[in-house]
Amino acid sequence: MGLDALTSPFTAQLENSQLAQRWRGLAPRDRMSLGLLGLFLGLVVLYLLLWQPVQQRVAAAQSAFEQQRDLYAYLQAKAPQARNLVSKPKVSVDPARLQGLVTASAAEQGLSIERMDSDGDGAVQVSLQAAPFAQLLRWFAVLEEQGVQIAEAGLDRGEENQVAARLNLRVAP
Repeated sequence: MGLDALTSPFTAQLENSQLAQRWRGLAPRDRMSLGLLGLFLGLVVLYLLLWQPVQQRVAAAQSAFEQQRDLYAYLQAKAPQARNLVSKPKVSVDPARLQGLVTASAAEQGLSIERMDSDGDGAVQVSLQAAPFAQLLRWFAVLEEQGVQIAEAGLDRGEENQVAARLNLRVAP
């Protein structure tokens, strides 16, 4: 049983269909116009289903590549600065002076300490009155520069960007 035997019922039915009869009844010029229109529509469908999505993915990949390349350039430019920070000698604080350092730096930043308890081993627990969050962050940075580490922090949000803080501070290792 060959391929002709399998396709002959299908081709016979296709040749006897109304669509085939109408096609044969068209003028050759009309058949050529419809054929060209079908070819054009086929190309449009191929473009919309295959080519356009591929082009969109290529554009997205190029954009992601550009972003990664910019990030790489930024990191390369900042690498010497990061190496300098790592190689900088850290400030060491005498654990006995920790309370005084915390009190003085809080006063310099305009923060009010409600309560301070010493835990020994170079650690203190500090409770601060509500203050602006940005002011509190600046104080954290000052403490870190002075060799004080924030071991634990509890922040309570108040009104209008005010934050009350409970901190466990210790001498940085």
